[in-house]
Amino acid sequence: QVQLVESGGGLVQPGTSLRLSCAVSGRTVSRNGVGWFRQAPGKARQFVATINWSGTNTYYADFVQGRFTISRDNAKNTVYLQMNSLKPEDTAVYYCAAASFDGISGYASAYDYWGQGAQVAVSS
Repeated sequence: QVQLVESGGGLVQPGTSLRLSCAVSGRTVSRNGVGWFRQAPGKARQFVATINWSGTNTYYADFVQGRFTISRDNAKNTVYLQMNSLKPEDTAVYYCAAASFDGISGYASAYDYWGQGAQVAVSS
């Protein structure tokens, strides 16, 4: 089993930044591809970004438009999502997810383990 715990969410003003963290623990920790997804109230879960084990391959949703950066520190078993220039439409619960393979995917079905989510609210 793999466990994931998100942190770093909160209420921020438009145009500011937040960094989400995803602490990964359990067996086969460091060889997992990890993704970030989000779900706004009344909407379907949406892919945000993904990274492979070595951090050499990343992929982002189009709406990120260079504002978000995914990274990982395998020594700390942590994956990060740096979010800059936040907009009200970024308001959602953000989830990290780990795959059972070392790779990237924008599909939620590719991920076997999910965290509980971190709330991000962007409002003036």
